[in-house]
Amino acid sequence: MATEQSQRGLENGKGQRLARALGWFSHGLGLAQLIAPSDVARLIGVKDDDDNRALLRVVGVREIVAGFGILVRPRPAGWLWARVAGDAMDLTLLGAALTSDNAKRNRVAAATAAVAGITALDVLCATRLRSSRGATVGSAPQDDTRDVEKAITVNRPPEEVYGLWRDFENLPRFMLHLESVQVMGDGRSHWKAKAPAGRTVEWDAEIVDDRPNELITWRSLEGADVRNTGSVRFNPAPGGRGTEVRVKLQYDPPAGKLGASVAKLFGEEPNLQLREDLFRFKQVLETGEVVRSEGSLDGARLRQRPAQPPEDGTER
Repeated sequence: MATEQSQRGLENGKGQRLARALGWFSHGLGLAQLIAPSDVARLIGVKDDDDNRALLRVVGVREIVAGFGILVRPRPAGWLWARVAGDAMDLTLLGAALTSDNAKRNRVAAATAAVAGITALDVLCATRLRSSRGATVGSAPQDDTRDVEKAITVNRPPEEVYGLWRDFENLPRFMLHLESVQVMGDGRSHWKAKAPAGRTVEWDAEIVDDRPNELITWRSLEGADVRNTGSVRFNPAPGGRGTEVRVKLQYDPPAGKLGASVAKLFGEEPNLQLREDLFRFKQVLETGEVVRSEGSLDGARLRQRPAQPPEDGTER
């Protein structure tokens, strides 16, 4: 394990140095495109006209923003992946320029080769930083980590509440963003969930602590699309009102803060998900079914949003 941690530390050091170099390069290139677009246009072999100058300025702003993000973040893997996306756009534009009669094809080809090389460095650096984010398998993510905590009171005894949650294959019944959970044995399971824009994410997880009727703690394993750790506690509610279910999550959204913002736009942000998931969990335990927003009952997995949780203190 010590050797593995040392190797990850070495990879992280190399990744950080390369990231800083790429950040400063992005800054310099962006400033050149913003301040002297005509010179850049001639250098890369495209026509020096109003359209190309405007396009180069836009690209320059993108480079400056990416460079700033890389330099100020301690682990800027998300910003490097954003640069990779920008590189892909640049390669597409240069490929189109190669077919233009107004372009100097030798210079455009040289610029294309240079961008391809930078793209390779961006991918290498982002990969190094991502693979070195934790010193041990399944450790909590370090960069752009989000913490989520929600609780709800369910009018059922702790053993019944724990039992439904502990059978992880039950979770897609009330967690609508989950497509499936497959229990693999030895405390491990495979999860598949919906992501923005019709995509899916998958990960393997393992149970870290399991105290019947009290606590379940888990963490994702290496290679997860979304690194996460979490716990759910089952505490007797005051006055014999059932069980307080308190869930804590720590997760690392793809592409850092940008990924979290995009996920929230598409309604796939865990803060929103968890609140509604717990409300459906309460309904399943107390009624055996989930109430649809229009008042009908359906015990099957729902495809539409349920009624909003009541704001009466039973959910926090």
